[in-house]
This record gives sequence, structure tokens and C-alpha cells, in this order.
Amino acid sequence: KYCDDTGTLMPNHPTINQFRYFYRKHKKLETYYISRNGLKNYQRNNRPLVGDGIQSFAPAVGTAMLDSTICDIYLVDDIGNLVGRPILTACLDAYSGLCCGYSLSWEGGLYSLRRLMSNVLSDKVKLCSQFGIRLEPEKWACKGVLPGVIVTDMGSEYKSENFGQITELGVTVINLPAYRPELKGTVEKFFDIVQSLFKPHLKGKGVIEPDYRERGAHDYRKDACLTIRDFEAILLNCLIYYNSQRVVDAFPYTENMILSGVKPYANEIWNWGLTQEGQTLIPVEHRQLLLTLLPRVKGRFGRRGLSVNKLRYHCEGYTEQYLRGGTAICAYNPDDVSSVWLVDNGKYVEFSLVESRFQGKSLDNVQEIQQQHYDMVSDANKDNVQAKIDLIGHIQTIAGNAERRNDIRLNAVRQTRQRERANNHKDCLKVGA
Repeated sequence: KYCDDTGTLMPNHPTINQFRYFYRKHKKLETYYISRNGLKNYQRNNRPLVGDGIQSFAPAVGTAMLDSTICDIYLVDDIGNLVGRPILTACLDAYSGLCCGYSLSWEGGLYSLRRLMSNVLSDKVKLCSQFGIRLEPEKWACKGVLPGVIVTDMGSEYKSENFGQITELGVTVINLPAYRPELKGTVEKFFDIVQSLFKPHLKGKGVIEPDYRERGAHDYRKDACLTIRDFEAILLNCLIYYNSQRVVDAFPYTENMILSGVKPYANEIWNWGLTQEGQTLIPVEHRQLLLTLLPRVKGRFGRRGLSVNKLRYHCEGYTEQYLRGGTAICAYNPDDVSSVWLVDNGKYVEFSLVESRFQGKSLDNVQEIQQQHYDMVSDANKDNVQAKIDLIGHIQTIAGNAERRNDIRLNAVRQTRQRERANNHKDCLKVGA
């Protein structure tokens, strides 16, 4: 811009400081951030936060946020062998911040989601009593209901058809765009707060410090000494504190809440929200939830019963379906193949396993047995071909040594048969001796 046609710099060009001043005065920061770091980074870290926050899409109790994280601690088994870092999956009510349920396990994915939803429905007083913790019901009054709206990220387990079956119970599932963790900041912050509660007190017991990936850092795996049950007891105490004693200072209090004397704790806000209009909690039976979240596969009716996963099942009253044939959608339990459930217009009809040798076994164990049996049969079939060839040879040898006679007597067959019976009859006791 400040060169002539020959490319020579003009004498009236600005200095670099003048140009920098002009650029900073007239540049658009929105364009600057997007061009430098990208749109996703701008939306996450730089965009103006002028909305009403959680209240804009969670104006009442019943909107939950789900997420998982790997805990910053190494654990051992009951005999002291290192197992690794457990996976914590949590369900947070967006309105009150209450932790509705959790799952602590070594498996993630759909397995942890089924455990999480089961924990949301469970009685927290009984759960805490299993770990020797005494809990007043009002401190964690979340049982027997599911949130009407579930907000998740784009994780494969949340987008799966299996988890989508929860919508059959009336639940609405919302999948957020990728790289937008701020849209579910309640559950993201929950993990930070809970881990900050126990990490300072478990140093030297397997807790990971920020330098664990640096070269020459201490091997925190060698410090592990807690089992998953020990850690779950610690986690439960942290959750009780998070729900009933942590001060929620930034909650947008209304005039009615102040008049009602609602204390700034998550459980107090939750209990108050249960009495207000607009809450979207759905009462669900525990068994109905578990059956809804079971994986499903196509089964086939036949004369031998209902075939599911290469196993046969039976239920009284389905004779016509066995004879007519056809397919049906069936829910199955991967941990126990003793039963499957026929999904029929929202109802679950239980079918019992016919092949009793597989009773109580997991699907993986059954498939392993079936594969071993198939391999044995395949190997035996290879030897069977040679065995048939040898058999034919023996038969032909014996048959070839027998001479064909033309003077066979066809009369007196009965007398001949009796004589041969007498000649070939043996005393079994004498033969055995």
C-alpha cells in the first residue's frame, strides 16, 4: 500500500508504531480471535457471556447433565495388586446443582451409564448404609425419579441407539455440539470440586499430581494403597458434602425462595424445587429402567423356539408364533443369558432359556464355548473324511472275500435260524468270568 509501481517504499509511509496504533484502534476483536484461534476456541474461551446462564434452559428441577472422567488416583485390588484409575460418571441437576447419582467402576461406555441411571433411582440412605455412613433422607432426596431432560456431549455411548432407548420412558436426550464443554459447565465443575475435596488429604496414597506426565516425575502408581470400595466410601462423603454443605453462592435467588428461607445448599434448592410447578421429573420403576437400557437384537421364531444370539428360548402361549415363524426385537442381558425379553408394544415378555447347560453364564462365556465346540467339530470333520475312506476300504475287503453261492436253500428257514441261535448262544456269566 505504501510502495510505488516499481516497489519502492514511499517517503510518507507510517512507522511500525503508527501502523500498530491504527490497527489496534480499528480492528474487530471478534474477527481477531476467530482468525487467530478458530471459531470453536472463540465460543469456548472468548465470546461474551450475556445470557441468563443455567436459568435460560433449566428454569426448574428436572434437567440433568451427564459426563464422565478418569479420577486422579491409582487404586489396588484386595491383595494389593495395582488396578489403575477408576472411571467416575455423574448426573447433575442443572437447576440446583445436586448430584442425582454417580457410577464408580472400571468400565466406561454403556455399562457405566446403566449403573448411573440405576443409581439415580436408588435409595441413597440404603446406599450410604452399605458403607457405614449415616445419612438423613432430606440431604439426598433423589430416588425413584429420572430427569425429564438429559443433556450430554457427543460421546459415542451417549449417541448410541442403546442409550437412546431411554426416551421410551419419556426422557428427552439433548446432545451438545462438539468442543462445547461450557454448555454443561455444572457437571464439568463438579468433577473439579469433588476431586479437590479428597486430593489434598490422600497425598502419598496414589493421588496424581500435576507433574505426573513430566520426565523424571514421581511414579504415583507405587503409592497406591486404597481399594475401589475404600475410595467409594471417601467419594460418598465428598458427595454428601457437595450436596448438603457446600455453599452455592452464585445461585440466582428469587423473592419466593428468600421468603421461604431456602438455604444456599444444593439439596435445599432441590427440595424446594420439588414443590414448585415446572419440575420435569419422571417416576420410573427400577426394573423398567433396567429392561429399557438392555441391548437389543433381532430374534427369530421357529419350531425350536425363539432364537436369540444363537440360543433357544421358550415362553408359554407362543405356539402360533413358533409355527408361523418371523422376527421380533428382543432385549438381552450380556451378563446372564438365562432369559431374554420380547419387546412388544412397550411391554417386556420374558422368555426362559431352553438349553440348560448355559444357565447362568454370560454371553461372552457362551460364545466362547460355542466357538470351541465349532472348532472341535471342524477339526473332527477333517478326520471324518479319511475315516469314511478307510471304512469303505474295510467293507469292500470283507465283501470281496465272501463268495457268492448259487445253491442257497430258501426252505426250512425257521429250523436253520434256531440252529444258528443255538450255536451262537453264550452264557454271559461264563463269558464274563
